[in-house]
Amino acid sequence: MFAIPILASPADPFASLNAEQRAAVEHDIDCAPAAVRPLLVIAGAGSGKTSTLAHRVARLITGGADPQRILLLTFSRRAAAEMARRSGQVLQRVMQVRGAGNLASGAPATAASLPWAGTFHAIGARLLQQYAARIGLAPGFTIHDRSDAEDLMGLVRHAQGLSATVKRFPLKGTCLAIYSRVVNSQESLAEVLRTVFPWCAEWEAELNALFAGYVDAKEAQNALDYDDLLLFWSEMAGDEVLAAEIAARFDHVLVDEYQDTNRLQATILQRLKPTGEGVMVVGDDAQSIYSFRGATVRNILDFPQQFTQPARIVTLERNYRSTQPILDASNAVIAAAVERHTKTLWTDKASTRKPQLVMIPDEAEQARWVVNRVLEHREAGVQLKAQAVLFRTATHSAALELELVRRNIPFVKFGGLKFLEATHVKDLLAILRFAQNPGGRIAGFRLLQLIPGIGPAIAGRVLDAVAAAPEPLAALAEFKPPSGAAGDWQAFVTLIGALRDPALPWPADMQCALDWYGPHLARLHDDAEVRLLDLEQLAALAVGYASRERFLAEITLDPPEATSDRAGVPLRDEDYLILSTIHSAKGQEWTSVHVLNVVDGCMPSDLATGSSVELEEERRLLYVAMTRAKEYLHLIVPQRFYVKQQSALGDRHMFAARTRFITTGMARHFDECVWFDAETSGARTPMPDSVRMAVRDRARKVWQS
Repeated sequence: MFAIPILASPADPFASLNAEQRAAVEHDIDCAPAAVRPLLVIAGAGSGKTSTLAHRVARLITGGADPQRILLLTFSRRAAAEMARRSGQVLQRVMQVRGAGNLASGAPATAASLPWAGTFHAIGARLLQQYAARIGLAPGFTIHDRSDAEDLMGLVRHAQGLSATVKRFPLKGTCLAIYSRVVNSQESLAEVLRTVFPWCAEWEAELNALFAGYVDAKEAQNALDYDDLLLFWSEMAGDEVLAAEIAARFDHVLVDEYQDTNRLQATILQRLKPTGEGVMVVGDDAQSIYSFRGATVRNILDFPQQFTQPARIVTLERNYRSTQPILDASNAVIAAAVERHTKTLWTDKASTRKPQLVMIPDEAEQARWVVNRVLEHREAGVQLKAQAVLFRTATHSAALELELVRRNIPFVKFGGLKFLEATHVKDLLAILRFAQNPGGRIAGFRLLQLIPGIGPAIAGRVLDAVAAAPEPLAALAEFKPPSGAAGDWQAFVTLIGALRDPALPWPADMQCALDWYGPHLARLHDDAEVRLLDLEQLAALAVGYASRERFLAEITLDPPEATSDRAGVPLRDEDYLILSTIHSAKGQEWTSVHVLNVVDGCMPSDLATGSSVELEEERRLLYVAMTRAKEYLHLIVPQRFYVKQQSALGDRHMFAARTRFITTGMARHFDECVWFDAETSGARTPMPDSVRMAVRDRARKVWQS
């Protein structure tokens, strides 16, 4: 079970790796690029996945690989940057030990120059920009974010009369979700409706027509959405000539978090390298929890047989995060999975402290118990920031949030307003997008209505005139606005003229847009000063891009996490508790973790018990939550939930059972705690002794069942 570490000299820049990590890093290193077999690295939670991948990149470069011919696909721009930084650190150590002469030409000392490192969507956008003329795309195409794509779907939906149906037709957001699922899953519309959107199945014919109209609208406006970036890339990779040309650019293709890929992304990889030569993917099937985004665990389960030559599998089982009792409990939970790549996590971090399974009378007591334990940990030296409370669904933390406010404990809840969803950020980006592509009606429609006196009808007439004219700027200059908008209109025309001037150097475009938008921001928002901080952040980001086109593509594909006025912690609080959904917690770790509502109905969710596939993902969710903990793990099991308006029964309490994923046979891995705080419950209606005893008895019986 325990790996034997490699005895390496201090001069070895790869000495920090354990045996399995080193096996992955050294995989086929002396082979010619065309002979490098596909490699699947099953990286258990906390097993040093990022370090292994970064060392692999560095090892390839030290072995003579050209960094320009390494394609590194991640799920965020920050992950790609972190990979380059870590690889650069390894390269620096190599240079110190072996001398710069052993490195591939041009390898830097502090950062790996990986020009083809980025997200699937960002790399797809770059390739489409380079091959646009070859695949029938007009130059200067723009990329719609999800909100813009929804708006365009809504316009087509309305134009086809679907907003006036007698029976309720799916809203634009649902329509886009269905369309996206069809594209990314590579399943038929009928199948997607049957399995994921059954309440929309009656509209199959109308949805088919809607999607055809949506595709036509994108083409007419020279716009792509997120899904097009993968779809067009996949189609290029399906063309024999283009596929060979693109594949020839890369000797090595490395993919991080492969368990989070969808079928379309897997298809791209298989078409790019059908033999699997030079392909390495890293991931953990036990942490595949994003099926709602279209990801499928099948990609990583089936990877070994996806290419014309079988893949080698290296499993990373040594955990550097959690204590052994936490890993024992987590291993037991995931070992019950129906299908998985077998692994057993282990660590040298011994401890006698088992994870707690805490039986609590109800949700209110759950909130009080969690806050008490959080404060106890704090008094013992564990900062609030080193503690997290996780939950299956955002609404599960409502009672806890009220208790934290009552006790004056600062907290941050992950899942606030996203940066690109903020009105003022969308306004500024609309200016740049319209200047880049005047045919984009979504950006134009939003931008024109910022001008006082311009409403939807007039904005539509302006866009019609622009679409019909050979020169957009001339059409704007010739348009006669309402008398009340004449002054602002001229300033707008001047702005667009300046932004479309090829002589204007980037990022001066951003400053021009800010200068024009500033007065409108102050007019439209009372908190303009706070919102301006977001726009200044956007302007600072713009400096790091070579062109407006590149900036608009990248910021759409990988935006900042959240707006400055809705995210972060008040400056007066130097410490704060973390609240997070389990989905948002993936990839994170804390000294102490509390998991709320570990009961059937919440985990697994009542909405995710329709199939064995859904149930298995719910099991993985619990596993992900448990493996975030380093030293303390508390799973909370409220015995009662207060349910309102239950038809004839009225408001009432309902009993809950411990999650089915923790069976009787797993009892030895947990410390059971049955808790009721009579003192803190005195402020509310006292619980009768008979009820309290019934709750305690039920807790014990549930555990024993």
